[in-house]
Amino acid sequence: MERQGPSMEKVPMLAEGYEKLTADLKALRLERPKIVDAIEEARAHGDLSENAEYHAAKERQGQVEAQIGEIEDRVSRAQIIDPATLSGDKVVFGATITVVDEDDKTHRYQIVGQTESDAKIGRISYDSPLGRALIGRQVGDEVEVTVPSGDRVYLIEKIEFI
Repeated sequence: MERQGPSMEKVPMLAEGYEKLTADLKALRLERPKIVDAIEEARAHGDLSENAEYHAAKERQGQVEAQIGEIEDRVSRAQIIDPATLSGDKVVFGATITVVDEDDKTHRYQIVGQTESDAKIGRISYDSPLGRALIGRQVGDEVEVTVPSGDRVYLIEKIEFI
């Protein structure tokens, strides 16, 4: 039987996403001793069965440890990609794509990792519906994407590596 452990699949991200993850990890590690102090202080109050501070601190400790584990896993599998070093005629991670929707509105998106994605500034995850639809496509391709508001069609107008 095969052991099911954490995935060893690489996690693509930009350098700034990696820096954000490592900063988050550092902050969580700094929080650890504060939580232990809070648990010790709450323990000193006596009966643990009705001690809300103790239970809240223990719950926070579990959350922090889970977040640390998740971030450590992602950092260990990080594949840092610099879009400026890429080239080609296909949409890949890190590429900036200009598309035109069916209303003739132009949109510009950069394909990024989950850590960096922020649709408000045009950064979409490679794992989002639109990101998955764009990967591997070329200028002139039409891409149909199902989004919460329905099906949308985009025409790829330009692919840049900036």
